[in-house]
Amino acid sequence: MKRREFIADTAVLLVSPPRLRAGGSPRRIGFLGGFLDSQGRDAWRSGLREKGWIEGKNLLVEYRFAEAPDRMPALAAELVALIPDLVIALGPSPALALKSATAAVPIVFVVVADPVGLGLVQSLSRPAGNIPGLASWVPGDWTAKQIQVLRELIPGATKIALLINPGNPIAAPSAARKLGVALPIVEATTDEDLDIAFASAAAQHADAIIVLGDVLIIRQAPRVIALAAKHRLPAMHFFRQFADGGLVVYGPDIFDLLRRGGNYVDKIVKGTKPSDLPVEQPTKFDFVINMKTAKALGLSVPTSLLLRADEVIE
Repeated sequence: MKRREFIADTAVLLVSPPRLRAGGSPRRIGFLGGFLDSQGRDAWRSGLREKGWIEGKNLLVEYRFAEAPDRMPALAAELVALIPDLVIALGPSPALALKSATAAVPIVFVVVADPVGLGLVQSLSRPAGNIPGLASWVPGDWTAKQIQVLRELIPGATKIALLINPGNPIAAPSAARKLGVALPIVEATTDEDLDIAFASAAAQHADAIIVLGDVLIIRQAPRVIALAAKHRLPAMHFFRQFADGGLVVYGPDIFDLLRRGGNYVDKIVKGTKPSDLPVEQPTKFDFVINMKTAKALGLSVPTSLLLRADEVIE
């Protein structure tokens, strides 16, 4: 054998999963979520490739998506029936549906705000059971931090609306109420509800609005941004998808969390017990300020905020 061919063959062996070295068939996993845009899918596949897993070659992924939470249990049961090596749960509703569907198939949750509070795991360091994963919030009240940023941007703000989807199991803000700010809640469970929610926030004379992360809201990002502009409501967003037109983004890097999901896939498929894997937290965050939107709202952004921002969109 030529030296160059020997080196190439050795390199392939080094990156190939153990089962495939013996000529085994591709591994199969499931993926349950409400929505995954092209950037999210690219990040997810990038994390798999980093560990040597190529979708469609040595890894088969069964995708199931449902916008309505009440569809999740049926899709979870459908994936579990395939007897996959593991299932990825993107968000709290898919994670809870899969937890109810199986105690045998490993479940890896991604982008879940409070996995302990939701009952998915016993603790972050020792999740126990079959469900490790990646949380989307760090300890403490993230909403309180968002409010602090908004009050720097809008001095004197005393009423900040919270846009939530009541159908999404998410941790309710607590410490934020200690900041001396009224937090009227406006709700949206459908696309049409978004119009009503923003109109309600404006009618209550909210000084700003915090848009909490949710499948419905992410999927309708352009509409949410347009409604904030229509009602002249300075809006704080949770994910990077809102930076193009949204006033401020302040939250975890969701694409990094999706990429890191590939590490869990690699470890579990290669034999690590899910109960031995701790829950990981965000290590990368987005803080983006859109100056064009700020100017349209007549806001003067303090230099202190501009210096702290990861990106300033002119």
